[in-house]
Amino acid sequence: MHIFKYEERTISVSSKKRHLHLTRNAVTTQSTPSLFIRSARRSDADVVYGFLCDLEGSLLDAGLFTDVFRHNLANPMIHYLVAEWAGLVVGFVSCHVQYLLHHTGKVAEIQELYVKPDYRNQRIGHQLITTLDTLAIREGFVNLEVTTNRKRHDTIRFYEQEHFSSTHLKLVKSLLT
Repeated sequence: MHIFKYEERTISVSSKKRHLHLTRNAVTTQSTPSLFIRSARRSDADVVYGFLCDLEGSLLDAGLFTDVFRHNLANPMIHYLVAEWAGLVVGFVSCHVQYLLHHTGKVAEIQELYVKPDYRNQRIGHQLITTLDTLAIREGFVNLEVTTNRKRHDTIRFYEQEHFSSTHLKLVKSLLT
């Protein structure tokens, strides 16, 4: 049994019949008594900054990060979700959407997904992906895509368990000197 909370209502549904009606500002999911998935808020910037510094293995420029975070929160084609465990933000996913000619529709790409190390292996990443899946279906996305570094074997295994397939090779050209 999963429990989904929207604004001030809570609806219980079986895991096989999941009919969700999400709004951009009220995306929340509860799969355990303590876990909620919701849209990120401006007040989440500092914790998400810490997550992304850890994910990247380096300190990002905090001022530029905050500017980009706030800018993207206002963009309806970018979805930032956080996972709260007992009121503490423990996970984050960002999803950018664009209309692509070669797909003749909207394609969403996960840019970042992070769960705090002490909270991993508790299906929090799975719940973040499940919430994105629901959003993608509601919004009529053609694909949900993700790119990750080849050396992140655990990450690749996670996405494969979430039914992502390796179908493309991504090439990157750095423009920063």
